[in-house]
Amino acid sequence: MNNEQTAVETKIRTGPFFAVMFIGAFIAFLNQTLINTALPQIMDVFRIEAATADWLITIYMLINGIVIPITAFLLERFTTRQIYLTSMGLFTIGTLICALAPGFYTILIGRVVQAAGAGILMPLITNVIFTLFPVEKRGSVMGMLGIAINFAPAVGPTLSGWIVDVFSWRVLFYIVFPIALANLLFSLFFIKNVSETARPKLDVWSVILSTMGFGGVLYGFAQAGTAGWNDPQVVTILIVGGLGLIAFIWRQFTVSHPILEFRIFQNPIFSLTTVINVIVTMALFSGMILIPIYMQHVRGFTALQSGLMLLPGGIVMGLMSPVTGRLFDRFGVKWLAIIGLAITVLTTYALTKLDTDTSFSYVTWVYTLRMFGMAILMMPIFTAGLNALPLHQNRHGTAMVNTLRMMAGAVGMAFFVSVMTNQTAAHMREITAGAHAASVDSGSILANPAILDLRNLTTGVRIAAASDAEMALVAQATVMAINDAFMIATVLTLISLLFAFFIRSKDPMDKKAT
Repeated sequence: MNNEQTAVETKIRTGPFFAVMFIGAFIAFLNQTLINTALPQIMDVFRIEAATADWLITIYMLINGIVIPITAFLLERFTTRQIYLTSMGLFTIGTLICALAPGFYTILIGRVVQAAGAGILMPLITNVIFTLFPVEKRGSVMGMLGIAINFAPAVGPTLSGWIVDVFSWRVLFYIVFPIALANLLFSLFFIKNVSETARPKLDVWSVILSTMGFGGVLYGFAQAGTAGWNDPQVVTILIVGGLGLIAFIWRQFTVSHPILEFRIFQNPIFSLTTVINVIVTMALFSGMILIPIYMQHVRGFTALQSGLMLLPGGIVMGLMSPVTGRLFDRFGVKWLAIIGLAITVLTTYALTKLDTDTSFSYVTWVYTLRMFGMAILMMPIFTAGLNALPLHQNRHGTAMVNTLRMMAGAVGMAFFVSVMTNQTAAHMREITAGAHAASVDSGSILANPAILDLRNLTTGVRIAAASDAEMALVAQATVMAINDAFMIATVLTLISLLFAFFIRSKDPMDKKAT
């Protein structure tokens, strides 16, 4: 198979081929976080509530949850060229719809179209890399892809914060649209077919159950972070989603041609690296959601300043991805994972020491070092897991890992937000009970959910009904709760570190795959 891969690699111009694909992936991943900082302005322009505006983020995640699990079927059924042109075409059209939208619900439609196109890009590109390149080169190429995966989401909040402050939220889409259109035009010339296709029968019930299961669980966790775990709607959605997920998994073992093959978990290396990947992804989202809340609500920095604090970490991840890719090709995954996780454990623990006056530089340095640790391990772990599978199962592996990472992100975000909000309320009771301050009515604070509302924390909205003393107490309680959440994240990353010692140092991974 190595000779066949080399032959295919020489027949197509891999430089322009992957340049087009990587740029497409970059703008797709950039789009995931680009709109977050613009939500307050969109709320003002269209006079909508925060819960309504949040759907611009939630719907993107839900559509990804529907599309990604069926990518294994799509990759088998359609050619590389057909899938890429369709996905980038949908993303481009969706971006234009968002840019020109006369109202909120038009933007929402645009986000649906965007997500339908963007969801398949990562599994597609990964599958192409594993088809074209032998095992000894995959780490380096996956490292280059890591620039798009790691740097784009990190630069999104900073870029959008500056654009929204200076221009308008529409400019976000006007910038992305011409790049996406140019990428689509170049793909007509440079994207070639690199994989064999077949005509598998689509199991409609699997699609329905996948949509109900993954979509329900993702939406349930997304709502749980703000509405609470005891909310009847959240509980109902999670139960329906969980039952749908169980039925979907059962059906994949009973149909002759599953759309997502769960038997790949019989491979111990794939299973182990996937577990580590999922836990690290959850820990990653702890920083992505909690640090901006700390910077803006507790320390009083603007959204742009908060984004600038996150930016060095994103740059480090982008710069390190090609380096770790080459190190992976040379040394394997075990010690990269151990070193990266050790750094992640130490820096996550350092984030449990935040206070109401912790300096901007301390948070920036610790967060950047934390992202450095994650950069060392994330792409090697991902690549090692897929390398352990036979090549014909790669499309199932990429679909599975991307689905589980997306689920881990949603679960991690909801979980850490829930820990933070619950612990904030608990610390508020402790502080006010100990202070006995006549000037602060602890009952009025705890009885007013608006004061502790996550949306107010993330958007920097100040509650007019809250006094300065009340806000100071909320800030103190919030930072204590954030420290609690980071302590849990420390434990999770420590568990991953222990798992990493069970990875074989240098796996003969591609003997079956080739």
